[in-house]
Amino acid sequence: MASILIVDDEASIADLVEVYLKNEGFQVLKFYNAADALECVANRPLDLAILDVMLPDMDGFTLCQRIRQKHLFPIIMLTARVEDMDKITGLTLGADDYITKPFNPLELVARVKTQLRRYTRYNRAEQGPRKAQEYDFRGLTICKANHKCTLFGEELALTPLEFSILWYLCEHRGQVVSSEELFEAVWGEKFMDANNTVMSHIARLREKMHEPSRKPKFIKTVWGVGYTIE
Repeated sequence: MASILIVDDEASIADLVEVYLKNEGFQVLKFYNAADALECVANRPLDLAILDVMLPDMDGFTLCQRIRQKHLFPIIMLTARVEDMDKITGLTLGADDYITKPFNPLELVARVKTQLRRYTRYNRAEQGPRKAQEYDFRGLTICKANHKCTLFGEELALTPLEFSILWYLCEHRGQVVSSEELFEAVWGEKFMDANNTVMSHIARLREKMHEPSRKPKFIKTVWGVGYTIE
């Protein structure tokens, strides 16, 4: 049974999400502020977190960033703020998805299940033969079997989405992959603003790889076309 953290200071919203998730068999840990949520994260194994942006003691973006310092489970941001920059901020700080209020609870449940499937798939040992389990070039090593990635000997703490993006680009090394192709391959769905979503995650990847934004050595932008690893 997956354990899901809900952090929202609006009790009616938190209670509603809790009811729908429990109806699907999930274990729910519900809090109304960031401090209690961080204590829970430090002491309980979790599989996914749903964070509201507007909290009384700490904004959800900061809470997301604090969680990402030690944990890789999926994070969904839940907020009434719809501006593109808010979404890009959340994704850049490590969130995996973003849904705005008012929302359809069934859609939220569906997104939770999608994130859990992806997280499980990329964090378990895969069975059966594989075409490639590892890529190793120019100091970058990425291994799909154990979901580990190192750069010049330093292990990178990648989220499942970040790992998937980097793996896909390595699989297509030397080719230019469009934002749309990358989004559909990694997220497994079509999305209107896939370009911003992919761009935010690429920026986060480059940051973790200590890549200069103007002249990156690994993930390069082909303007108007997409991304490539040469």
